[in-house]
Amino acid sequence: MTWDTYYRGTGEPHDTRLPDPPPWRAFPRRSSPHTFQPPEGLTDAVNAAVFLHRPLLITGAAGSGKSTVIEQVADELRLGSVLRWHITSRSTLPDALYRYDALGHIHTLRLAQSGSRGGRKREEISEFLQLGPLGTALLPDSPRPRALLIDEIDKSDLDLPSDLLDVLERGVFEIPELVRHSEARVPVRRWRGDDEDEATEQKPYVVHRGRVQCQRFPFIVMTSNGEREFPAPFLRRCIRYDMPPLSVELLHAVVEAHVERELSPEASGLVKQFVDRVARGETLAVDQLLNAVKLLIDHQGPTGEQRDRLIKYLLRNLTGA
Repeated sequence: MTWDTYYRGTGEPHDTRLPDPPPWRAFPRRSSPHTFQPPEGLTDAVNAAVFLHRPLLITGAAGSGKSTVIEQVADELRLGSVLRWHITSRSTLPDALYRYDALGHIHTLRLAQSGSRGGRKREEISEFLQLGPLGTALLPDSPRPRALLIDEIDKSDLDLPSDLLDVLERGVFEIPELVRHSEARVPVRRWRGDDEDEATEQKPYVVHRGRVQCQRFPFIVMTSNGEREFPAPFLRRCIRYDMPPLSVELLHAVVEAHVERELSPEASGLVKQFVDRVARGETLAVDQLLNAVKLLIDHQGPTGEQRDRLIKYLLRNLTGA
């Protein structure tokens, strides 16, 4: 099997065995805590966050491994499946705590009142509620703290870090729809973490009078690409760690762990070139290097000028023209 047996550009259909994915591109995605190599000082920062029950804010360039930290910590400390909250400019605190499908609830009630649901008079509100990733992390029924990743918080609206302060300080929140509800105890579905099946999500937590109060503060890792500043009240509630510049030795170990084999001298040279370019101010991500090394070392990959050209494409600077 060779590189040219896949797409040939002829328009003629043909049978060929497509390649297996690299380990980091296999789906469903699996946690790979063994591939992460913590840089100097990170273990101290993690232990401080665990000891003080404070969130850990990790700042660093894209692709530096910030979001992988929590997988290794959760695996070593047996914190269970990682919960994830991926931040966008539209992310809000209420969405992270719980989600209520008000329109779906109203529509179902109208159908029930019209008799189109076989005489069913009303639909339970719990069927339209689900705890978000932060809300699930704060549940008090876990024997050990849950692990929660708040990824790329610097992409959020300007108000979100300040909105988080009260919840992170007091570990409590309310669901207004349940505070006003006629029933004191209402079961609510959980957010599904990594590697958790649908049965876990469907296992409800019974919320009493609309209030959730954590008993053990979750282990929270927040990541930032350093694209904005945060308010001082938010920063003082966090343990902060800045990812150091990548070294050849550390990156070499990271790449070997991902490709699951010892690197050839040529691949090692590519790692050094990558580190040198980053040191000169270019913006590159580690997953670009992984892709390039995969092409370089795999016996099914391209060869000669074609391989060199593709590696150049894969390692293009992420900023500028």
